[in-house]
Formats: sequence, C-alpha cells, structure tokens
Amino acid sequence: MGDIFPDLGPETPVISGVAHDRTESLVTVRGVPDVPGMAARVFTELAKSGINVDMIVQAGASTGKADISFTVPDATVKTVEKALDDKKAELGYGSYFVNSEVGKVAVVGVGMKTHSGLAAKFFEALSDKHINVMMISTSEIRIAALVPLDQLDDAVRALHTAYGLDADQVEAVVYGGTGR
Repeated sequence: MGDIFPDLGPETPVISGVAHDRTESLVTVRGVPDVPGMAARVFTELAKSGINVDMIVQAGASTGKADISFTVPDATVKTVEKALDDKKAELGYGSYFVNSEVGKVAVVGVGMKTHSGLAAKFFEALSDKHINVMMISTSEIRIAALVPLDQLDDAVRALHTAYGLDADQVEAVVYGGTGR
C-alpha cells in the first residue's frame, strides 16, 4: 500500500473499526442551475462563511436544474441558512431543506484498497437491518454512509457484526512510555 500504509503483515485486519457521528445535518439545495461552475459558487459562498462541508452529492435532471446535498456540523446550520438566504438571487436556486435527524457511520481499514467485496458487505449489512442509506462517501481506507439518526446505533452494531469486530471479551494492547 506504499509508504503511507505499509503492509503490516497477514495479521492486519482488513476493516479495523467502525466510527459514527451524530452531530451532522444534511442540507439539500434544490433547483440549482445545472451549468458548469455552480457547485463551485455554492461551496465558495459557504466557505466564505467558514462552513466545513463533509459529504457531497449532486443529482442533475433533464430540466436544467440540479440538487446539491451536503453535510455540515449541526452547530453551523444557522450560518449555512444565512449564507444561502443571503445569496439566493445570486445562486439562482429554488429552495433548500435542512435535515438534522441524520447520522454518519463509517468503516475504516488499510486493507480496503486491496480487498474486493467490502462495499457490498457494508451495504448488505445495513440492508439486512432495513436501514436506508441517504448518502455515500468513500476513500481508499473508508466507506461512510449517512443514515437516519434513529437507526444509527443499529447501523453501528450491524457493521461491527458484518466485519467480525464483535468480541466476547475486551482485548487491548497498551504501550507505555514517556512520549519523548
């Protein structure tokens, strides 16, 4: 896996953990003109307001309009709303909607780049528990999904089980030292 993620040997788990975040909101900006540069304009206005954006999805339509959805920290929702309200005429969107009843669940592991079927297992585990996936984000070491907040704990448990991260007993490796 290169210098950043060296091969740690056969004992290295493909998926090493499940993480979750219940402090995000989903914002959907509807009816954005579907032309080059519009996503840049939307995210530039949010950046000017100091908004950190995480997951992003854009869906176009044959009508010449698109919907752009993204997640932001809950604490910044009012700032996002102000930025969008202040620039509505400039950006030319139709409306926006904020959903604070969402949570993000992710699996992480350095083996993801070299093992097939991990995404299938991720989505199958959520499907088996009837958990709807609202948004997806991936990288070389992570698969993340936005799910309804009331199903977040079930999603975490399902993924722990799917990837064999459940344990009957707690094991820990503790390294001691001075930190120097």
